[in-house]
Amino acid sequence: MVSKIIVYPFLLLVRFYQVAISPFTPAACRFEPTCSSYMIQALQTHGLFYGGFLGMKRILSCHPWGRSGYDPVPKKRCNHKH
Repeated sequence: MVSKIIVYPFLLLVRFYQVAISPFTPAACRFEPTCSSYMIQALQTHGLFYGGFLGMKRILSCHPWGRSGYDPVPKKRCNHKH
C-alpha cells in the first residue's frame, strides 16, 4: 500500500506528459509499448526504484541508433521461500 502511494506522483507526471506534451511532439518512439506506457507499467509492477530504473533505461535506449520493436516490462520475480 505504501509503495503505491510513493509511486503515484510519478505516475501522474508520466500521465501529464502523455496528455499535455506528447500529443504536440512527433511520434518517435521505436518500441511497443511506447516509452511512457512502459514507464507506467514498470512503476506499477516493480515499484519506484527498480521500475524507475527500467523506465529510464528504456527511455535512454530509444534513439535512432538503438534497437526497436516489442519490448515488454519484465515480469516480477516471486521470492517464495519453501
